[in-house]
Amino acid sequence: MKVTPALVLVAVFLSQEWKSALSDSIIHIGAIFDESARRDDEVFRLAVADLNLNNEILETEKITISVEFVDGNNPFQAVQEACELMNRGILALVSSIGCMSAGSLQTLADAMHIPHLFIQRSPAGTPRSTCPLTSRLPGADDYTLMVRPPVYLNEVILQVVSEYSWQKFILFYDSDFDIRGIEDFLDRTSQQGMDVSLQKVESNINMMITSLFRTMRVEELHRYRDTLRRAVLFMSPATAKAFITEVVETNLVAFDCHWILINEEISDYDLQELVMKSIGRLTVVRQTFPMPQNTTQRCVKHNHRINTSLCDPKNAKAQQLEITNRYIYDTVLLLANTFHRKLEDRKWHSMASLNCIRKNSKPWQGGKSMLDTVKKFGVSGLTSFLEFTDNGTNPNIFFEILGTNYGEDRGRGVNRLATWDPLHGLNGTLTDRKLENNMRGVVLRVVTVLEEPFVMVSENVLGKPKKYQGYSIDVLDALSNYLGFKYEIYVTSDHKYGSLQPDGQWNGLIGELVSKRADVGLSALTITPERESVVDFTTRYMDYSVGVLLRKAERTVDMFACLAPFDLSLWACIAGTVLLIGILVYLLNWLNPPRLPMGSMSSTTLYNSMWFVYGSFVQQGGEVPYTTLATRMMMGVWWMFALIVISSYTANLAAFLTITRIENSIQSLQDLSKQTELPYGTVLDSAVYDQVRSKAMNPFERDPMYSQMWRMINRTGDGNVDESKEGVRKVKYGHFGFVWDTAVLEYIANNDEDCSFYTVSSNAPDRGYGIAMQHGSPYRDIFSQRILELQQNGDMDILKLKWWPKDSPCDLYSSVQMRQNGNALDIHSFAGVFCVLAAGVVISCLIAIVESWWSRRKGSRVPSKEMQADGPSARQAADPCPHIPSDHPLTLGSQSQNQTPNSANTTVPTATHYQPPACCDIPCALIMQHSYEPTNPSEITPKMRMTTFTTSPPTPRTIRRSTWSTYTAGLTACAPRTKAPTSSSPPLPPI
Repeated sequence: MKVTPALVLVAVFLSQEWKSALSDSIIHIGAIFDESARRDDEVFRLAVADLNLNNEILETEKITISVEFVDGNNPFQAVQEACELMNRGILALVSSIGCMSAGSLQTLADAMHIPHLFIQRSPAGTPRSTCPLTSRLPGADDYTLMVRPPVYLNEVILQVVSEYSWQKFILFYDSDFDIRGIEDFLDRTSQQGMDVSLQKVESNINMMITSLFRTMRVEELHRYRDTLRRAVLFMSPATAKAFITEVVETNLVAFDCHWILINEEISDYDLQELVMKSIGRLTVVRQTFPMPQNTTQRCVKHNHRINTSLCDPKNAKAQQLEITNRYIYDTVLLLANTFHRKLEDRKWHSMASLNCIRKNSKPWQGGKSMLDTVKKFGVSGLTSFLEFTDNGTNPNIFFEILGTNYGEDRGRGVNRLATWDPLHGLNGTLTDRKLENNMRGVVLRVVTVLEEPFVMVSENVLGKPKKYQGYSIDVLDALSNYLGFKYEIYVTSDHKYGSLQPDGQWNGLIGELVSKRADVGLSALTITPERESVVDFTTRYMDYSVGVLLRKAERTVDMFACLAPFDLSLWACIAGTVLLIGILVYLLNWLNPPRLPMGSMSSTTLYNSMWFVYGSFVQQGGEVPYTTLATRMMMGVWWMFALIVISSYTANLAAFLTITRIENSIQSLQDLSKQTELPYGTVLDSAVYDQVRSKAMNPFERDPMYSQMWRMINRTGDGNVDESKEGVRKVKYGHFGFVWDTAVLEYIANNDEDCSFYTVSSNAPDRGYGIAMQHGSPYRDIFSQRILELQQNGDMDILKLKWWPKDSPCDLYSSVQMRQNGNALDIHSFAGVFCVLAAGVVISCLIAIVESWWSRRKGSRVPSKEMQADGPSARQAADPCPHIPSDHPLTLGSQSQNQTPNSANTTVPTATHYQPPACCDIPCALIMQHSYEPTNPSEITPKMRMTTFTTSPPTPRTIRRSTWSTYTAGLTACAPRTKAPTSSSPPLPPI
């Protein structure tokens, strides 16, 4: 109860004081600021205080102010506060808010005729976007003046990336940036053929980077790292510093990256922190205000002296001034000069005490005059010079482009590279002024490591410098011919690429560059984050991936490859089928015996049936005639079966003999990691060794395949080697797999004399080969540019084909040694066939010996010559086959028995045909063939041969075409069965 009267007294006192001040002053300015812009209010009050102390401008008049804070995203609140200020009687309204509320204030100012000086403020310090202000009716006056110049960021960044000749880059923007502000820039880059990617930077940058490692595969992450080499940042300084710090700590960028940060609101303090946190090259585009170097000239502007805390660049408060703070101070100064001129012209109008809530409220009568006076004159202040054009915009804006040149240390050497303004455009050059394309007269000292086929010794003459050749040497020569430099090359003493030692020093090739003993490092040198932390790399000139070198499996000699088309069970079934069909054929003939022709020596025994079935199966025919329907049906089906089996065998045999089907179990790195029988390893402390270890141990890049490989490599102490040549020897002469660079392994496999190697590699390249230079080398970018030109022109592919030809004599990807000619078969493929033939010959010889022995043993039981001389009765008694001799005469074809062979009427030779008795099973007979000459048919030369009996004698045509043959019996067993020749018969030749 005691506090309430006190508060009432204080409120009444303040009200009386405000009314007293208001009655004493005729200049009243209203201000609306964003509630987060407390610095704007501080500078606004400081400017009013400075002007109230200056009697030269307002003389005895003083400026009174009314300030209100609003939510920048609440237009209704902004209009409500503005109406309250107009009700208090303001001559002008100053606002420092965002575009959302500015449109509402513009409409209100146009309706009330109150000059509105709008200072655009971007949220959280992000780059500005053009405010889409409310369109007005034609001819209507615009009482809103844009204190800050229009947004020219699109024009500036387009000219900067064009100056750098960027064709592909990524554009990052923070969550508070209005992406509609760069639509024009994206349209122009698309028209010029630039490849621009967009990515939004979330407020939680750490979570954003972590999600990238979780969601992206290893190959995608490598491509993303390459994309980050060229980037444009549209973000606030605070967000840019946090983002750069995060990507540097996670090794997403390297020293060859180049980033451009563009924002009008970048102070000197922010610039220093950005350069210290970033790596590589950083270019900063910010708004600048041309000022005299003299401090006195900076602080004294015409008839007004600016507060020293704001104009002195050495003052800490002046260094922290934002751009909106500068424009607020100059706005108050411009209004004070306007009021001064209005007082001198005695065209002063009373304060506008307006009520914008009423429906029929009238605008301020003096608003138009006040607006014209503000547009007519300008003022010099903290923003150089503030003035307005007829359309109410400020035309004066300048940008400066800051950055580091090549060859400067990290975090130092920030220089002004160029400036930009709407009238003159870019003033200056963004290229490195320390180095041009001409390097004539420059001699570079190159350090290398011998590695086929990148660097090899081509000539080593005693007393003369060594000459080198290889793919990397060809690339260096191409750069030397284009840029004009010369080089001296030497090999590292320890023959290592370089790794970080426990004492913090680098050895090998990298150590030579770190210690400044060499200018360039060249070999099969891969670009790794660890190496990039101490040296600079050019852009990659060849892709790199991890592979393994394996020895091809020897082709096993299978002597019985001819049996490979069919399985053993199938062969057994076929053999059983032959036996079964032979037995069935015999049984069918036994049940229904066929009628054999007269004189046929064939029989239907089981032996002959089996032989006939086998002969028809191998397509060699047979001798046993089968005339019954059942047997013919059986044989028809059997022949069809034999045709299908033989055709299938022939087709599969050709495939098995011409195509090698031996496969190796290791066909990929996944197969290598899953098996444990074949030991493998790599070179200790090499890039491959570090890569396998990092991918196995890094929680962000942990790969199960590399984890298993890492356990296998470190399982045995002798798994790794000191040099790559040692690993190749272990593969060639032992049981070992060598994990190394795929390019090196492919060259080794291509040039092996025995073609005994094959390679297995990953599908996608992990990183690349680059040329290493000293950290901060001025030659890095010019080398990279020339390498890109060689790649675009196709020259790099030509150099690559020289060392990795496409028509290689060795198959790099086949795990088995193949023949030179795939169509030719060697002796090994048919060794089994020859073995079967040899076995058959040996068995036949053994059977022949047995048969000969058996025949001799049986022949000892035949009657002697004395028994044969006893007459026909004795022979007939010994004949087991009784017959009638007259049934089988010895005929002489068509020749009569009373003719002699020497008759003159005989012009056609004839033949005698012996018909053995049907009951005699004689397989063969001795035939006497007599050939004669037509001029002397009596001269007959006998020729003996063995043949089977035929069923019919030769025809006369056959006799005329051949010779005159006489068939007679020479066997004693059948001789008595023939009819003795008569005296008129031609004499038979003696046997």
